[in-house]
Amino acid sequence: MKKIPSLPPPAILAEWSVREAALVAACAEFFPTPVSLVLELGCGHGHFLTAYAQAHPHTRCFGVDRATKRIARSVRKQSRHNLGNVAFIKADAAETLAALPMHVRLQGIFILFPDPWPKKRHHVRRLLQPELLDALAARAEPGVWLAHRTDHADFFAWAKTNLAAHPQWRLAPELPWPFEHSTVFQELHDTHHSLMAVRR
Repeated sequence: MKKIPSLPPPAILAEWSVREAALVAACAEFFPTPVSLVLELGCGHGHFLTAYAQAHPHTRCFGVDRATKRIARSVRKQSRHNLGNVAFIKADAAETLAALPMHVRLQGIFILFPDPWPKKRHHVRRLLQPELLDALAARAEPGVWLAHRTDHADFFAWAKTNLAAHPQWRLAPELPWPFEHSTVFQELHDTHHSLMAVRR
């Protein structure tokens, strides 16, 4: 007989609820009025997105990462350069997309050198799952680009397959890479793989 999964303890449910409410409040504070964003999921230390924000001063940028120290360093970069067009938050990608106010739309998406989770049993943890592509598409108008780069060949092939199969995205090899600036992870590797996709 298949075991029925048990519910999390009430304390954990309460913790999730508090975290969700805090995330919704933070996103509402960041973006109180309608806005289009360039979003980076897994922004690391903010090296890339800070440079992008400097090069595009009239574009609002938003970086998301789950690591506290990475976000702290990102915020320090933002403050050091006195950039008012970029913000960073410590959160999960899917939770952040759900928490953003409805008037927030995406105009571009960067997913650069995410954890490839190489073991097959861990593939469920990878970014660019169909559910995340659904959530991104829900925030994007037709023509919005998604730029993905990785040093891991297997992850690249997996991500490319997912994007090609998704009904709301298409691979767009004709598009140029939106912004070239070496990331911390990119500097660790001799080669990398890049792709562009577009919201249908």
